[in-house]
Amino acid sequence: MANKRVAVITGGASGIGRHTAIKFAGKGDQVVVADFNEEAGKETVELIKAAGGEAIFVKTDVSKLEDVEALVDKAVETFGRIDVMFNNAGIGRVTPVLDQNLNDYHSVINVNQHGVAYGIIAAGRKMRELGIKGVIINTASVFGFLASPGTFAYHATKGAVIMMTKSAALELIAYGIRVVAVAPGAVDTPIIQGYKDNGLVDAMKAKVMGNKLTLPEQVADTVYLVSLDEASAINGSVVMADEGYASFK
Repeated sequence: MANKRVAVITGGASGIGRHTAIKFAGKGDQVVVADFNEEAGKETVELIKAAGGEAIFVKTDVSKLEDVEALVDKAVETFGRIDVMFNNAGIGRVTPVLDQNLNDYHSVINVNQHGVAYGIIAAGRKMRELGIKGVIINTASVFGFLASPGTFAYHATKGAVIMMTKSAALELIAYGIRVVAVAPGAVDTPIIQGYKDNGLVDAMKAKVMGNKLTLPEQVADTVYLVSLDEASAINGSVVMADEGYASFK
């Protein structure tokens, strides 16, 4: 690849983020893996390097704008540019709405919603500064559309991600920057597995075509496809990667 792209991926230590980082690197892109989990994030980088790819790790708390700005700066300092920003970092809690612990509530909002907002702002500013017609991709969810018990804060954040994607796309097209969301359904990630004891995993599988969880690498494939110039007509949209979870609800 004559001109390698540079992709920054938050939540790159595990699940969708790790598989997406590996996907981009495997296609020849230079990758910046960001996560608060330093050990697992560095492991993702080592997996990429072992396969012949190029990657660095940057420890990042996406709930802090200064951390996300530093992440974007590090990407440009190391590789000279930023073409793709994948705002993927996310956490979840299962708690009935009337039993909300406000600290837990705010932690979910700070990571899932504010983290995406900061990623859009920091990457968008840098792409504008460098004159790069890049793409910002946000991890939404079918749960930005559909309700389920015990995930009040998570629903709020994913609904916000959908509207932030549309709003940012409307403004950033002036700079040639696309903003797109990918909405997974029930994906076999550490967050989903954490719901196993609540019986929610089996309930999710029952609502999916084929009665199975989506694999994180399948979502990674979708994110990669959306990032390509060939997908330039997709802007301000939510691309469903949910195995039909939301189709008949």
